[in-house]
Amino acid sequence: MAILVNKDTKVLIQGITGSYGSFHAKLMLEYGTKVVAGVTPGKGGQKFENTVAIFDTVSEAVEKTGANASIIFVRHDFALDAILEAAYSEIGLIVVVTEGIPVMDMIKARKILDSKNLKLIGPNCPGIITPGECKIGIMPAYIHKPGKIGVISRSGTLTYEAVYQLTSLNIGQSTCIGIGGDPVGGMTFVDCLKLFEEDKGTDGVLIIGEIGGSAEEEAALFIKENMKKPVAAFIAGQTAPPEKRMGHAGAIVSQGKGTAKDKIEALKSAGVFVADNPAVMGKTMKEALEKKSSRTRKRK
Repeated sequence: MAILVNKDTKVLIQGITGSYGSFHAKLMLEYGTKVVAGVTPGKGGQKFENTVAIFDTVSEAVEKTGANASIIFVRHDFALDAILEAAYSEIGLIVVVTEGIPVMDMIKARKILDSKNLKLIGPNCPGIITPGECKIGIMPAYIHKPGKIGVISRSGTLTYEAVYQLTSLNIGQSTCIGIGGDPVGGMTFVDCLKLFEEDKGTDGVLIIGEIGGSAEEEAALFIKENMKKPVAAFIAGQTAPPEKRMGHAGAIVSQGKGTAKDKIEALKSAGVFVADNPAVMGKTMKEALEKKSSRTRKRK
């Protein structure tokens, strides 16, 4: 089991002929992702790698191939148009890797996406992968292992580190999602946690947050009130000075809110196992699973 994507997901790549898009399109194909179409205006009728049909528009690609997920590899100044084209073509899941998209553009995009009840992952993110089935993004595939732990992260590189640690401990993953760290984005921790809690193929969840915003505090509240599965977490930016932006556009502590301390306290109060440093994210998830298993055995 998995959430959002699996071996049957039909993927469309917007910007498939650009250097960045073509590089990662090849890797997705090699992984076994069902890439059914590409879109580059003016290059309709051509084929990518002699197998994937290229179309001039998303609507035509969807009509001809039945694509139900899209990944966007276009420049930040064209990203809004690409997102809206996918949205108006009723693509259910849109993944946006592009960084540097203006906040106002994302506000416009969210308004349309929400009105159509469509899901967006990103922007400024590594994407999503269900190990062994479907990779829609730029993550290194070899570190992943099929299993039953969901991973949700605002940080791309920390996602890779967490997954590598889990795999090294022989703990596989059901689905891993890099939601991105921009101020205005798509799916949140809570959105993903809901799906993992409902997924019979997921036994626990590891979340990786960072300073800035209130996403982690909202996740803590949801976990406390709704999650029965064990959750572990790590919060990056614990030594960041106030008012200092740390990497992501959304990772800035403002007016004393969004600090690592606040987030860690909220998560711990919700029963989440919080790693002290990034080197023990995998071990902390393992500990959470073992404690949950121990409590289950005692009840029996």
